[in-house]
Amino acid sequence: MSGQPNTRLNDLFGLAGWSKGELARLVNRRAAAMGHPQLATDTSRVRRWIEVGEIPRDPVPRVLAALFTERLGRVVTIEDLGLVRRGRAGKQRADGSTDDNPDGVPWAPERTAAFLTEFTGMDLMLNRRGLVGAGAALAAGSALSNAMHDWLHTDPVLAADAPRVGDPLHADPAGFDRYEAAPVGSQEIDELERSVEVFRAWDASRGGGLQRKAVVGQLNEVGGMLAYRHPDHLQRRLWGVAANLAVLAGWMSHDVGLEPTAQKYFLIAAHAAREGGDRPRAGEALSRAARQKVHLGQPGEALDLMKLASSGAGERALPRTRAMLHTIEAWAQASMGRGQAMRRTLGEAEELFVSDRADTPPPSWMQMFDEADLYGMQALAYRTLAEHDPSAAAVAQRHAKRALELRNADKRQRSQIFDYLSMASASLLGDDPEQADTYARLALVSIGETSSHRTWDRLRQMYRLTAQYSGYPRIDQLREEIQLVLPKSPGAKGRTGGRAAEA
Repeated sequence: MSGQPNTRLNDLFGLAGWSKGELARLVNRRAAAMGHPQLATDTSRVRRWIEVGEIPRDPVPRVLAALFTERLGRVVTIEDLGLVRRGRAGKQRADGSTDDNPDGVPWAPERTAAFLTEFTGMDLMLNRRGLVGAGAALAAGSALSNAMHDWLHTDPVLAADAPRVGDPLHADPAGFDRYEAAPVGSQEIDELERSVEVFRAWDASRGGGLQRKAVVGQLNEVGGMLAYRHPDHLQRRLWGVAANLAVLAGWMSHDVGLEPTAQKYFLIAAHAAREGGDRPRAGEALSRAARQKVHLGQPGEALDLMKLASSGAGERALPRTRAMLHTIEAWAQASMGRGQAMRRTLGEAEELFVSDRADTPPPSWMQMFDEADLYGMQALAYRTLAEHDPSAAAVAQRHAKRALELRNADKRQRSQIFDYLSMASASLLGDDPEQADTYARLALVSIGETSSHRTWDRLRQMYRLTAQYSGYPRIDQLREEIQLVLPKSPGAKGRTGGRAAEA
């Protein structure tokens, strides 16, 4: 008991709209269904949880997380409720109270496997019930960067570029079902790594909607495996699998408009990479959160995250990895109209990309960033800048055309659609409506074959640009066709759509 109000629980309790007595009855009913009929929560106990920070014993935190998840329609974890027992003092607020973890990150190392399993379990429950996380908010990029900076740079695992030795994981048993956890061998991890490649290829081709639940389920299983301490070489590989699956779960969630859920997965991925001693992977995971921020029209927040991602990736990051990070930073700069900074950053990206020698094969998670992606991101950055500086439109068209020449459409259909839309938008900004019509129609041919909401976001952005050419017969017809195919209810409410989505 902290003696201080549990502000996290109080805030969520207010959103849920329950009375204290109603919540107590719900807890008892759910606990009984879970095999704990002896539990007898009452109104006074709920009051102590909220007003004096009393932390109930298991299974109550898990029960509360499930109840709030169902009520609010988004994943709510034990950590979100402020019900994690901590052994160290927290930061002091202005009012004298303490907050052990004001930004939710980083959580204690021994909590990573438990948190991973808990969060994925809640996400799967939401999937079954058909709920979405529209009511949740993303954490600010500056808050995440400040909270994670020292953690990412001073963690002994990352500092040594190796997993910790002789420090068994003690995951909170409230976060997973012990009987599901089991030790695994190298053959099982081989199969897990192959499954990651299958999921990654599917996502690149068709978007994240159809396979998201499968990825989250696989990540949940890996969390159970990580509850055991394996030999170091196996433990490191398991954390790598967890990081890769968490990035995919985040990217797929972002792809279908579950933005707060996506952000949490990117943070889980960074923690998993940290546990495995893979600094470049941790930096790349954070860069995904930055791309998400640009997509949502928050480029300043993205730049805060990119500073952390770039510095946190460490010296082991290959030139191609650093080139990819530079393209995201450049896109954020373009969104803010900083043309000179964008051009300089893209120039550095090109130099890094061509300097990458083939004698060191890229990690599996970087194999998707090839020359076509470099040109595609350059096209997106220049197309975005063209809204501030029309002279950038011609450069955007050249880069988009080159990306399309290099793109393997069979395996990267979503990226090809993004390139088509970059080309169409840049053509509109460059006063070439006929060429815009051609490429927009190429995008329309296949956009309905993916489950990516981001492609629809980009189509809406391109559609906005066609307004200035109303009266042109071909553009008027194009606008009518777009209106017919656009989903009636956008998948992500509240998006700004500002220069949305990436190649």
